[in-house]
Amino acid sequence: MSHEDKHSTDLATSVPTCTAELPSPAGSGPSRRDFLQVAGGAALMSLVPPGARSGALAAGSDAPEKKEVRIGFIPLTDCSSVVMAAVNKFDEKYGIKIIPTKEASWASVRDKLVNGELDAAHVLYGLVYGVQLGIGGPKKDMNVLMTLNQNGQAITLSNQLKAKGATDGASLAALIAKKERDYTFAQTFPTGTHAMWLYYWLAAHGINPFKDVKNITVPPPQMVANMRVGNMDGYCVGEPWNNRAIVDNIGFTAVTTQDIWVDHPEKVLGTTAEWTAKNPNTARAMTAAIIDAGRWIDASLANKQKTADTVASKAYVNTDADVIVARMLGRYSNGLGKTWDDKNAMKFFNDGNVTFPYLSDAMWFMTQHKRWGLIKDDPDYLAVAKQVNRIDIYKQAATAAGVALPKSDMRSHKLIDGVVWDGKDPKKYAASFKVRA
Repeated sequence: MSHEDKHSTDLATSVPTCTAELPSPAGSGPSRRDFLQVAGGAALMSLVPPGARSGALAAGSDAPEKKEVRIGFIPLTDCSSVVMAAVNKFDEKYGIKIIPTKEASWASVRDKLVNGELDAAHVLYGLVYGVQLGIGGPKKDMNVLMTLNQNGQAITLSNQLKAKGATDGASLAALIAKKERDYTFAQTFPTGTHAMWLYYWLAAHGINPFKDVKNITVPPPQMVANMRVGNMDGYCVGEPWNNRAIVDNIGFTAVTTQDIWVDHPEKVLGTTAEWTAKNPNTARAMTAAIIDAGRWIDASLANKQKTADTVASKAYVNTDADVIVARMLGRYSNGLGKTWDDKNAMKFFNDGNVTFPYLSDAMWFMTQHKRWGLIKDDPDYLAVAKQVNRIDIYKQAATAAGVALPKSDMRSHKLIDGVVWDGKDPKKYAASFKVRA
């Protein structure tokens, strides 16, 4: 039995899908001046007008091998760039048709990617690396083509905890230390981003997520329903399921993930290495179309409102547009009486800072997998990241979309506990934490 099987339980089949119980639908990364246009042939291509460039990709030897691509997604706000690439027909510009395919759980996304039912997916960064490393399911060589978004997740605690005075990490730790009962926290996939944000935040407050509390796995759309019936005391998930808990008066936001790590990587466009090898032109076209969509979303408040209205529909997230748009615009309320405008709310483009698949981002997830015992031995962090993150394809797509590239494939950040991650010594970093498996 694997480490995650010992310590987490999947409630995906134990409760009804939460959308049936909800009301009816209705940083510190590189700055712009640090970016450079890609050199050599790519620089020459950048001189060609965008319309001509995209036309070139759709014809001749650059023509996409597949004209229709099925991209899986989970009902979350951060699926928006995949959805809008199809809705606004950015895909047509590059000679493809994107078919967004709604999935029930991250385990389903993983399985359909691996067996070829999906061409690609809006997927958890850590899930891709879990499959690559053979943890959390079948082992298969995977690719990350781009990052879809930064920020925009949160940790929600129940109103029952609020009644006991636990409204932040310190007060939660004090309550758990009393050992009045067992406390349960949910994440969305054992190797995924939400698990890592939850574990990191708990550990930053001295709470061991595998010893001091119980952690379970619940699909994102089912989080609110599970908290409503008392299956967990807290959870980490993407929006809109944190704001939904506040609107439904069953929980509150204890911390946003951008407070844990400003401009952290979140979902990625993932696929198998086998698929990319067979369809390199399609991979490039698909990536370029979604870059275009992310840039369009971030371009104006009106575009964000239109995006929220679109993805709120039953075909996508299936909740009220107002619940989505508030935090998409950075208008936060934590359910405890505090409101603020968050300049580090969910980002989809940010001059290409968001979409570039930094190697250091990928390596961070592997260090946390090692920290929590999900992998036994240190992998060759940089080599694995270079194999999985197809920066070569991203650069081609970015050039076609007229997007600048960063000077470096690595970036540096300070997380909530004051520890700096820069990717320089991942093995040392993974072993440096006091609270660990």
